[in-house]
Amino acid sequence: MTEKNKGGREGENPRASEPESSAWKKDAVYAGFEQGPIRPPSEAASLLIRVTRNCPWNRCRFCPVYKGERFSLRPLEHVLADIDAVHGHIQRLQADAAGGPLTREMVMRAGERLSEPDLDALHAALNWMAHGMESVFLQDANSLIMKPEELLRVLDHLKKRFPWIQRITSYARSQTLKGISDINLKKMANAGLNRIHVGMESGCDAVLERVKKGVTRDVHILAGQKVKAAGISLSEYVMPGLGGRDLSEAHALDTADALNQINPDFIRLRTLALPRHTELYEDWQAGLFTPCTGEEVAREILGFILALEGITSTVTSDHILNLFETVSGRLPEAKPQMVAEIQSFLDLPEKERMFYQVGRRMGLYRGMGDFQDPSRRRRVEEACMRYEVRPDNLEQVMDDLMRRFI
Repeated sequence: MTEKNKGGREGENPRASEPESSAWKKDAVYAGFEQGPIRPPSEAASLLIRVTRNCPWNRCRFCPVYKGERFSLRPLEHVLADIDAVHGHIQRLQADAAGGPLTREMVMRAGERLSEPDLDALHAALNWMAHGMESVFLQDANSLIMKPEELLRVLDHLKKRFPWIQRITSYARSQTLKGISDINLKKMANAGLNRIHVGMESGCDAVLERVKKGVTRDVHILAGQKVKAAGISLSEYVMPGLGGRDLSEAHALDTADALNQINPDFIRLRTLALPRHTELYEDWQAGLFTPCTGEEVAREILGFILALEGITSTVTSDHILNLFETVSGRLPEAKPQMVAEIQSFLDLPEKERMFYQVGRRMGLYRGMGDFQDPSRRRRVEEACMRYEVRPDNLEQVMDDLMRRFI
């Protein structure tokens, strides 16, 4: 059975590609303000409003988030109540401050006799106020799976309560976006949905199938083009290393080709790490998946950047898992700089490449420019001596260090 005009083209159910579950049933009783576990690094200053819980797909073999958790939609009235709770705290805090700075005494007074959910709403309000109250992020992993009319109500209510906000953003799966009508996407854009974050991970069908992403390359392209056509800013996330050693080149070139057809506003790099409680880690231990070394990932990113052609996307590398935070900039102008940054690493002798990788995982280096700092270099050399890091055991050390940031 399909629904009519519930977010997709006529006769199409936008949830048809997601696993059916009794968890789709909504809560009966409001239990107070909620926040989910994750958000994009670029949304660190955003107010987090949870409209769904967990991930409706939840089968990706590389992902450690939401495992063992069931997906559910929060009732619309509960989401609106969360927005109202934050709004009420902000109004009271601003009234107390009377145009001046908030004091510790004001904050302590605001928290007196509040229950835990109310305290969570207060903390969200305080954090948002401290960051300028400019943006809102809708959680969790795929908020656009809501019925469009309900999502529009959320967007309208946010604008009503906080008319000054400049950006409202959300994660969405390509498979879900494929099922939303162009008309409804445009309505969402007009209602204030400014940006959608999509976990493309790869544009290579062989990689997508192996990691059980639940989407094909063609669907990624179609979904990205639909978002752009609606006038919504699009961030596509790419995962260097996800193809492993055998599919590294195909992963880089096919992903670049898919992005060339989309021209997203942002291409965000998130290098693969392998937490022990993921299926892909189990594949590695069973000999079914061979991870790339740090040097191989660098070569893969180089090939990927070189293959990006005819687009004006901004490449960002804003995550500690990435080997080069400084491989960033707007295409095509920044492409030579990004290529030169990676090539300068690859041109180093083996031991120097080891020092850079250790320093990066220690948080001492953002890019190759920092590698020239003598004081940082001494700290890296001392750490390598203390922990007996050598080129022959480097990958094991890097794997252990990367797990700390997941």
